[in-house]
Amino acid sequence: MLRVALTGPESTGKTTLSQKLAEHYHTAWVPEYAREYLETRQLGLGYTLTDLEEIARGQLAAEDAAVAAAERCRRPVVFCDTELLVIKVWAEHAFGHCPDWILEEIEHRSYDLILLLGIDLPWEPDPLREHPHLRQYFYDLYRSELTERLSNFAEIGGTFERRVDQSCFLIDELLRSHGYVPAAQAPTDDL
Repeated sequence: MLRVALTGPESTGKTTLSQKLAEHYHTAWVPEYAREYLETRQLGLGYTLTDLEEIARGQLAAEDAAVAAAERCRRPVVFCDTELLVIKVWAEHAFGHCPDWILEEIEHRSYDLILLLGIDLPWEPDPLREHPHLRQYFYDLYRSELTERLSNFAEIGGTFERRVDQSCFLIDELLRSHGYVPAAQAPTDDL
């Protein structure tokens, strides 16, 4: 099972793009669990480090469930709206450190491709978004982290349509390199 994660600062289109890619490739999609968690508990931006740990656990469980669903339907790829690197960056920014178990999980959980989304889309206000003025700062942090970890990542930018095209090109190449058929030739039965 190939795993493709999307990462990057707030308001860069991760959710919209990951949904579109899952639709295009007829496979499972892992939404960002943080949004569900914060909205359900009506926490807004008043989260704690303990909340971030619960969000990390929920994200991992959702990812595992999506992988299982994709495997049952014999899909070769699953898309993750986010991954634990986001939790690490937010924990360190907001609380000065990240829990060790999250750092260990980041080391053990790998992605075949990570799409780092650029900040060249306009900021869209949202009650759960915090730092419109720090998007470049966070982008540089994510890029540095991915580079240091020797992650297979690509920087994606431009209009939404261009982001879709860039992503599909890279994912088709990833699928081919692992002996899978690209989306245009893949089966289309529902998950």
